[in-house]
Amino acid sequence: MSTTQEVFKIIEDGAANAMTIEQIIKQEIDDWYNSQDRKDMLAGEKYYRNKSDILDRKRMTIGDGGAQIEAKNLANNKIVHGFLRKLVDQKAGYLLSKEMSIQTENKVYDEMLSGFFDKGFKRMLKSLLKESIKKGRAWLHIYYDEKGNFRFKMLPSEEIIPLWRDAAHTDLQALIRVYEVEAYQGTKKTTIQKVEYWHSKGVNRYVVGSSSHLPTPSISGLISDVESGGNSGHFSVIYEKEETDEKALNWERIPFICFKYNEDELPLISLLKSQIDEYDQKKSDNSNNLEDLPNSVYVIRGYEGSDLGEFRRNLSILRAVKVSADDNSGVDTLNLEIDTEAYKNHMDMTRNDIYEFGRGVDTPADSFATAPSGEALKFLYADLDMDANDIENEFQAALEQLLWFVDKHIENTTGDDFSEETVNFLFNRDIVINESQVITDAKNSEGIVSKETQVANHPWVTDVKEELKRLEAEEAASLAKIDEYGLPNNDTSSGGGADDNKTDTSEN
Repeated sequence: MSTTQEVFKIIEDGAANAMTIEQIIKQEIDDWYNSQDRKDMLAGEKYYRNKSDILDRKRMTIGDGGAQIEAKNLANNKIVHGFLRKLVDQKAGYLLSKEMSIQTENKVYDEMLSGFFDKGFKRMLKSLLKESIKKGRAWLHIYYDEKGNFRFKMLPSEEIIPLWRDAAHTDLQALIRVYEVEAYQGTKKTTIQKVEYWHSKGVNRYVVGSSSHLPTPSISGLISDVESGGNSGHFSVIYEKEETDEKALNWERIPFICFKYNEDELPLISLLKSQIDEYDQKKSDNSNNLEDLPNSVYVIRGYEGSDLGEFRRNLSILRAVKVSADDNSGVDTLNLEIDTEAYKNHMDMTRNDIYEFGRGVDTPADSFATAPSGEALKFLYADLDMDANDIENEFQAALEQLLWFVDKHIENTTGDDFSEETVNFLFNRDIVINESQVITDAKNSEGIVSKETQVANHPWVTDVKEELKRLEAEEAASLAKIDEYGLPNNDTSSGGGADDNKTDTSEN
């Protein structure tokens, strides 16, 4: 996949004697479909759904002429272990089980942001996190729906081909999206491949293929998708005075945000696939050996029959076999010996490798059997915490890019410019802790840190803003009750002292 500025310039300008825009886009798609990046993405999704390679394994043996054939008479157990799913869910739960907090000092702006980054978005953010771990990166598309509402939606990463302006992959210059839709050709359901090319001047939409209901494709295999609008802007505006007067507009940036799992955009499966396959294979092999033990290798001496199949049937059904009366006749077995200690050690080492290189926590391990202390828990969670730090850095950068679109939308629709306001995105991790100690520390920090910080770090709080509203409501109710019963109010915020309500009798 080409991502250099030179390639983009060829796409944009259609340089002399070069391929057409459509030919270059089609070449990029072909390269993408054969790339290792896309294969890793598909593998990450497959292993997350417990569809590992062991399910495709066949037990083979040597047939006539030395050719390999499938041995269907032998056990072929296929045992799948959901390591990837556990690690992905563990990381997502650790970082986003508690809702992300958004802090800004401007209350009007804060209220607006709450409408955009609501519970639905925070749920989508967790899906983006899982997608990025499975596939190295996740993509969020900013768009306006049919009613003109400002929306976000996540798109499958394997559909997106980014063209970056810089080597660090921070500035998106253009993007190709290729996806499939189902349609009916007469009475037959068919699959049509569609392409969108997003650039600074709008969107070009194409269809790949030459179905009978489509015109003959160009040399590149791409034809304009007229049904989907062909070439258009990033979005369109309908003016109130003339509802038919629709104008195509473009964002200053490509309306896609990349949420990365790590700086290198490596999916977790690329680091663990060989270890997971090894664990699945050895566990399945051991199961096969245990199942095949009753069918050990038989050494036959003086067998009167000629058909070995008949011998095996007699042995399995009648539990007996007839041999000649010769003194040397008989049936011996060569038993399969399993070194259980070596097998166990190998499986334990493979499992440890999976959690070590996957930066996760093996909760059933012996380390948790003795109720470790707070410091020991920090040590056990060190790798997971380090991975969470990397994810948080990448996601905060992506959220800042998303905030640019939100600010532009607010400015375009209300005229208010909040682009200079400071916004903090806080990830409240679900850390295994000693709750009593944390609560004590939070209480002791009163007057040192803000009330919001105290509440955000309290282990019982899931929604910081909602909890602060409850505290304000309780405080207001307490003040109202004080006024109702005429009790002294210790609140000196109005500037009055504690003796203001006393009657001055000094002159009497």
